[in-house]
Amino acid sequence: MRLSTDQVMAMLRRPADNDTLGGRIWRARDALGLTAQDLADRLGVRTDTVSAWERDRSEPRTNRLFMLAGVLGVTPAWLIAGIGEAPKDDLSNTLTGQLRDQLAQVKKLHEQTGKAICALEMELNRVLQDIQ
Repeated sequence: MRLSTDQVMAMLRRPADNDTLGGRIWRARDALGLTAQDLADRLGVRTDTVSAWERDRSEPRTNRLFMLAGVLGVTPAWLIAGIGEAPKDDLSNTLTGQLRDQLAQVKKLHEQTGKAICALEMELNRVLQDIQ
């Protein structure tokens, strides 16, 4: 896929992810629900190596960086410089789902309250008619 100069410039103008390489590796791994051991096994490296990358004590070589991007489902540009789209994490999806569930529950309660108000109003009118 070839990008035009305008597309590249637009990407560079977007606010970049200000995290470090290690932080982005950790975030992408966490978004997939992988442990450091899982990632190490998939890349054929030791867990200590992944931990060192995530703590910014060392950096993956170029070939490992491209393998890492592939395993994590992100672009090498995002890993290196935070350019492009970050992985979606389950926390934001879970939070959105929880908020939607709460909204649905409040709407249901609102509807039930409306029905209760109407029933109470009808009963009040009936009682008032009986009195007169």
